Amino acid sequence: MIETVTELSRLRAIVSGWKREGLRVALVPTMGNLHAGHYSLVKLAREHADKVVSSVFVNPTQFGPNEDFTRYPRTPEADTSGLEQAGCDVLWLPTVESMYPFGVDLAAKVHVPGVSSLLEGAHRPGHFDGVCTVVSRLFNQVQPDVAAFGRKDYQQLAVIQQMVVDLAFPIQIVGGEIVREADGLAMSSRNQYLTPDVRPQATVIRKVLLAARDAYLGGAERAVVEQQAAAQLQAAGYLVDYAVVRMPDLSEPGTSHEGARVALVAAKLGTTRLIDNIEF
Repeated sequence: MIETVTELSRLRAIVSGWKREGLRVALVPTMGNLHAGHYSLVKLAREHADKVVSSVFVNPTQFGPNEDFTRYPRTPEADTSGLEQAGCDVLWLPTVESMYPFGVDLAAKVHVPGVSSLLEGAHRPGHFDGVCTVVSRLFNQVQPDVAAFGRKDYQQLAVIQQMVVDLAFPIQIVGGEIVREADGLAMSSRNQYLTPDVRPQATVIRKVLLAARDAYLGGAERAVVEQQAAAQLQAAGYLVDYAVVRMPDLSEPGTSHEGARVALVAAKLGTTRLIDNIEF
């Protein structure tokens, strides 16, 4: 039976009790409105720990000025049921006041230079500051031994990994594989905003990523691969933020095609902004 906790003192008492027993604790941070991708992270966390805490907190500091914090869907009953079925032990439901006791404007912020300024960071200024600020607070609240994040948010995972090393958090970060719909669309809470007239076109992103991978591995120049990917997305009705091939650390590759790469796309279809990636 999952326990829902809203008081930090209760959360810390539970975790302290587990650790006195020598148990390993995992954290799965979420913003709620959960789907199979989130539940796969709970199961992944269970593989690395004895107990799993999942947080649901719609974080106001990672929404930009044109992104509606109040519009983000909140589905607490479905989330609780799904987390319990996935094997979560504790659902941590902090309030905005407990997360930011001096208010959002006076909150101490965590900024990770470099990797947070690229791609998503360039198109959503301040987004990763909000992510790192809330994740670092969750780390301090839960004090997990391991934390699980999805690879769909590839850059977020890279930013958090850098933050953990830089701030010496004694936490193992594990990345969960992308969970997809039957037609290949990466699962996301935003998918529900896709209207029936554009939903079929949402599968184009995955096809473009696969084509970009194949073209790059076939020896095509990176600039050509990126231009073709953007053109294919635009032809399908997307407004493209970026379609790029990068090194695993998100730096730009040289002329050599050897070694690991990741292709990443962010584009808007109708009013819905979608992201996806493929590692190869």
